[in-house]
Amino acid sequence: MLKEEGDSKQGIRQMFGRISGRYDLMNKLITMGMEGRWKRLVARLAASPGQSMLLDVGAGTGGIALEARRINPSLEVIALDFSIPMMEKGRLKEMGATIGWCAGDALNLPFGDMIFDAVTSGYLIRNVPGPLLAFKEQYRVLRPGGRVVCLDTSPPGSARLAPAVKWYLRLVIPMLGSLIAGDRSAYCYLASSTESFMTPEEVAGIMTKAGFENVRYWPQMLGTQMILTGIRPEAD
Repeated sequence: MLKEEGDSKQGIRQMFGRISGRYDLMNKLITMGMEGRWKRLVARLAASPGQSMLLDVGAGTGGIALEARRINPSLEVIALDFSIPMMEKGRLKEMGATIGWCAGDALNLPFGDMIFDAVTSGYLIRNVPGPLLAFKEQYRVLRPGGRVVCLDTSPPGSARLAPAVKWYLRLVIPMLGSLIAGDRSAYCYLASSTESFMTPEEVAGIMTKAGFENVRYWPQMLGTQMILTGIRPEAD
């Protein structure tokens, strides 16, 4: 069962390796083509003029990292993920060779303190066993005044929408996973982790506990997705 497999870091790594070939296509289908727009927004929020270094944690095939490079071609972008097959797919994309790809653990980033001007993540936090530790690590590697930007799924905010969203998560996404990716169990796990994930308010609270200030969030796609930002204080 993938639920048992997904309970371990190794199991999740293997799962993402299996679905790496159809990962981008599945994300486009599941989000009805909106995922690219959200990742561009994350990159715009993070990649400000005058910055020199950006880290994308849980980068997968590099969607956010590549958008950041397009926005600011002078920016040095590091894309970190624990799935080598996912990064190999990203490296083959247009501009993939301009990104620094790094295998690593989101809960133990292999970088010194206060290195990056911005840190981004897309669909990382719901797949780590310690969201607070993940944000603390992002805080640690950020320079004072640096920004963190997080994209993830969210339970529907409206009780009226909940039945439709649950139907989509429990039936449609696994069906697409079986037909398109050839891996129903992986998309059962991903749908389950989406349904059981935290609200934007809860994630914002964890970011604040990790030390970030001015934490804000923006619901997307009828409240089923969220983008959050926070700042490492200047006087830290």
